[in-house]
Amino acid sequence: MSLPGALVVGSGPNGLGAAIVLAQNGFAVEVREAATVAGGAMRCGELTLPGFTHDLGSAVHPLAAASPFFATQPLAGHGLRWIWPPAALAHPFDDGTAITLERDVAATAEQCGADAAAYRHLVAPLVKGWPELMPELLRPLGWPTHPFLMARFGIHALPSCTLLARNAFSNERTRTFFAGMCAHSILKLEAPLTSGFGLTLLGAGHAVGWPIPEGGSQRIAEALTGVLRELGGRVTTGSRVTSLEEAGGASLTLCDVAPQQFLKLAEGRLPGGYRRSLERYQYGPGVFKMDWALREPIPWKAKDCLRAATVHLGGSLEEMAASERAAWDGDVCERPFVILAQPSLFDGTRAPEGSHTAWAYCHVPFGSKVNMLAQVEAQVERFAPGFRECILAKSAQGPAEMQAWNENLVGGGVNGGATTLMQFVLRPTWRRYGTPLKGVHLCSSSTPPGGGVHGMCGYWAARRALKGYAATN
Repeated sequence: MSLPGALVVGSGPNGLGAAIVLAQNGFAVEVREAATVAGGAMRCGELTLPGFTHDLGSAVHPLAAASPFFATQPLAGHGLRWIWPPAALAHPFDDGTAITLERDVAATAEQCGADAAAYRHLVAPLVKGWPELMPELLRPLGWPTHPFLMARFGIHALPSCTLLARNAFSNERTRTFFAGMCAHSILKLEAPLTSGFGLTLLGAGHAVGWPIPEGGSQRIAEALTGVLRELGGRVTTGSRVTSLEEAGGASLTLCDVAPQQFLKLAEGRLPGGYRRSLERYQYGPGVFKMDWALREPIPWKAKDCLRAATVHLGGSLEEMAASERAAWDGDVCERPFVILAQPSLFDGTRAPEGSHTAWAYCHVPFGSKVNMLAQVEAQVERFAPGFRECILAKSAQGPAEMQAWNENLVGGGVNGGATTLMQFVLRPTWRRYGTPLKGVHLCSSSTPPGGGVHGMCGYWAARRALKGYAATN
């Protein structure tokens, strides 16, 4: 008997994750990818000079290290090697000092001065319960397996970053350090749920670290592709799917695409109510991204920044809140909050010997055309005087350029859509992965649990699809 067929549209972490689950359950799987290279946002390229490898999208991967799905896959056997910097993150201040996120909770808390006990009280229980907590966070919303653990997390996760930071901490440095974590939500820091993002990233930093893949993020895609091929699945690149009609006789079709792209694939086939729900889906701010080829490491005033692959650049909670608020209000800041990665400090494969790479972005309004190159470089220079003299070459990409190389980055957004309170519960609609079309499911980061390189959207979508298939066959 021939195996039932499945088509997966898109080869990001969730598309590949869904394909692996389907192949493990007896399906003949083909993944079709419009780009010439698989991986979605897990891709690399020579954006500046020959020999300098830059991450096009994702660069640092705490959620990949924490992913229950990735943990079950033989990724190391397919060439993936993780590198853990000595510190997960550094957040420098104008006085030339920094707080670093260490694996040890006490070592991080000691840097918070009078807030040391408050930091331990807030974070230590998360780390202790991490093996049970993380699978709960990376699943669709529902009745938790560990209700008391989730209730304790929820008490602190539901409030806004600004509210929790001011209530939990007395020290402006600690508040600023925490706000940098929360700003990964790409929400206003006054918005509900932003504390949950901060606590998740802090917990990950202490429990599993914030690793980088040797050779760049493309290595994650290559390892996942290797696992799929070993299971008999196929990945066809340079093969755009323009309509669901191209699924042919596939029993299941899983789409690792944003709602905007799915509307095009399913044009003329969706009921009006569902179509309007997808049309109303909110994407939120985009990013303005910079890549640099450097003649030497970034000359940080706070030398502890050289111990971390990730650096947060924002002088205070108020400054970062203003930056994130502006991105939502259609404006830009002269002092934007900047997330920077410097992987070549720990991975010698990224640049010629003695040279380095760096990657950074700030949040900007959806689809913004404002060039933020000067503002981003000024923020780096603020904490690393002499940075500009280190630059050999640079590449700048605004929202339009980001969406051009990955259509799922709608308006330049990198989280698969805004994680507002409503879209946290209904993402992208009340059907979550399901659609009104038989055998057709969504599996992108626009479904639960949302953005990040973890593959769990694809995992849960495939599980849902398999359950539906079994019920009707």
